[in-house]
Amino acid sequence: MAKKNQTLGEFIIENQSDFQYSSGELSRLLNSIRLAAKVVNHEVNKAGLVDITGAAGDTNIQGEDQQKLDVYANDVFIQTMTDRNIVCGIASEEEDDFITINSQDELHQNKYVVLIDPLDGSSNIDVNVSVGTIFSIFRRVTPVGIPVELKDFLQTGDKQVAAGYVVYGTSTMLVYTTGNGVNGFTLNPALGSWYLSHPNMQYPEDGQIYSVNEGNYLDFPEGIKKYIKYCQAEEENRPYTSRYIGSLVSDFHRNMIKGGIYMYPKSTKSPNGKLRLLYECSPMAFLAEQANGVASDGYNRIMEITPTELHQRVPFICGSKNMVEKAEEFMRKFK
Repeated sequence: MAKKNQTLGEFIIENQSDFQYSSGELSRLLNSIRLAAKVVNHEVNKAGLVDITGAAGDTNIQGEDQQKLDVYANDVFIQTMTDRNIVCGIASEEEDDFITINSQDELHQNKYVVLIDPLDGSSNIDVNVSVGTIFSIFRRVTPVGIPVELKDFLQTGDKQVAAGYVVYGTSTMLVYTTGNGVNGFTLNPALGSWYLSHPNMQYPEDGQIYSVNEGNYLDFPEGIKKYIKYCQAEEENRPYTSRYIGSLVSDFHRNMIKGGIYMYPKSTKSPNGKLRLLYECSPMAFLAEQANGVASDGYNRIMEITPTELHQRVPFICGSKNMVEKAEEFMRKFK
């Protein structure tokens, strides 16, 4: 039974039995993520004081300019999980290919792979807007004892054993699920401990917030255009409020607490969508469904989409159940 102000460590230990593969390995992996998040949080919070803001001068696999904090966060999470000998492979949005991790004792004995977006929304760092980290954990599908393969990472979202995010905002929160609901922990910076502050997080079935980059309106599919006009219409409980931060973690977090819908549809500029299935959409879909929400590409459940490549992009709509279903209705009607 979750108790408010319980530490994250206590919560993980107390709820180990809820997880079907309860061997302690996943608990150690979650503990390493919370440690890395504290290190990144420390660096994010002093970003205006040291030379850690701005572009790093490189581009990632998607051709996007890497920020200095992107590189830093990527290194911290990879190093922390590697040093603790708890994963057999890591895939990062900032890396071209997946990384094979050798066990210190015997080769490739660990059972879990992690996919991570080390610093979502990092372009907002320079203007002091909230950013986040997103992670997704799978059990490997290849036999233990051999190096991981691409298929260990290309699994449908419904095979995830855990997923979560860290939001570095006015307070720092770690929110995660292992398939038994969603719980949020707030970092006490004075003590360096995470405390359960948001037990059993749930999306309201309805909301009054829609989050979308309306600057791309002319490039959106007709169904999304019609749904946006529906959100703006003056009838029933509308018009809805438009709120868009441009950092997926921040928009998702707000909408889960207050009720709302987040949309990053395909467009003429991004015909396959912009967000990455494995690093962003799949873990957020797992969280949404565990919190009484829905996640879709406009027609299909995100958790059932079969990945074909590590950096695959998909359209993404998620949030309060009734709002997402209404958006899907418009998508089907104007397909």
